[in-house]
Amino acid sequence: MVQLDLTKGNITKTMLQFAFPMICGNLLQQLYNVVDTLIVGRFLGADALAAVGSSYTLMTFLTSILLGLCMGCGAVFSIRFGEKNETLLKEDMFVSFVLIMGLTIVLNAAAFLFIDPIMRLLSVPTEVYDLMREYLWVIFFGIAATFLYNYFSCLLRAVGNSLVPLLFLGASAVLNMGLDLFFVLVLKWGVAGAAGATVISQWISGLGLMLYAYLCCPNLRIGREHMHIRKEIVQEIGRFSVLTCLQQSVMNLGILMVQGRVNSFGPAVMAAFAAAVKIDSFAYMPVQDFGNAFSTFIAQNYGAKKEERIQKGMKAAVKTAGIFSVCVSAVVVLFARQLMLIFVQPQETAILEVGISYLRIEGAFYCGIGGLFLLYGLYRAINRPAMSLVLTVISLGTRVLLAYTLSAIPQIGVTGIWWSVPIGWFLADVTGVIYYRWKVEPSAGNWRR
Repeated sequence: MVQLDLTKGNITKTMLQFAFPMICGNLLQQLYNVVDTLIVGRFLGADALAAVGSSYTLMTFLTSILLGLCMGCGAVFSIRFGEKNETLLKEDMFVSFVLIMGLTIVLNAAAFLFIDPIMRLLSVPTEVYDLMREYLWVIFFGIAATFLYNYFSCLLRAVGNSLVPLLFLGASAVLNMGLDLFFVLVLKWGVAGAAGATVISQWISGLGLMLYAYLCCPNLRIGREHMHIRKEIVQEIGRFSVLTCLQQSVMNLGILMVQGRVNSFGPAVMAAFAAAVKIDSFAYMPVQDFGNAFSTFIAQNYGAKKEERIQKGMKAAVKTAGIFSVCVSAVVVLFARQLMLIFVQPQETAILEVGISYLRIEGAFYCGIGGLFLLYGLYRAINRPAMSLVLTVISLGTRVLLAYTLSAIPQIGVTGIWWSVPIGWFLADVTGVIYYRWKVEPSAGNWRR
């Protein structure tokens, strides 16, 4: 098994080496929905694009619950790996898998049962309602596959293996693109075909990664002696996972509420938002994954009690994330029109105008979200996941409040939704830094509690 011990070696080089496969992997994961959006927008029209784009926001919210639980467990696994406590690691693995799998089943059933009330809550326009429902009905069959992939990805990354998840995701991304073209262009299955391609690819990556972990990583195999549920393990898993889950859920619930406000402006704005969000996700995804790699670095060294290395790692991470964010901001702002034209036909001038406005406003401030991802990773790794939740509430609460307030002013309109995003980022950043200086900084004697 290819793995890195993040408690040793050159700090910046080790973090980047560990982060690179994660960045590539999540960029590929974004391709799942981006390929749907690209093909649907080009060949099925603006209404279909709006339907798929809004579905993406909803699916991101639903899967964020599972992703948050897996990320929380990943922090626990990283600490156990840093402590070199293999027995407790395997007990944590068993308990977390059982609990999250049970929740996945409940969540998947609820998604099918409440599909229509959810769509009504999102104020989906009549023109795209049937298309969106058709897409969602198929895409919901991939929720369990999303759990499998994210769970085993977090497990492997926790022990320093970020390469293998990338390889499985890469294979499934290529499959997704091929199936998309075949189902939509050849079989003429429409949005359902695009959703079907994504679901099949998700199951390939999820099941494949699970089999790899079992067959190729004997040090991660769970024996009968590990298959018991102790109260203290449940409490520990719950403390990390539930709060991280709430953080991810609050984050995406806020985005979902903003999607509802966007929908109220009609199909053209919905389509522009759908395309711009894909570009946005690609733009800051690398710094988000670097934040997750940084979190694993902190957690392993936290478990190994290497506080000086943690301090040096924080300085290196801030510098790296800052440089990247500034460079990406420049690209998105300067080439906003060209980026939108990837998804939208040149004659769709109204959609282009709205999308370019979004990218030039939000894209200029990626340093805000870059800092926030580092703060999330830090507090999750040092056993203070509640602070990550607080920062998310501040960021998204501000975003939702300002989105609805500013966009209701006729002179501002939909542009108010775009400005609410960077304002929320920076308020959360300021709060996170102040809390660190006040409550966490080692010189204050508060590093461990």
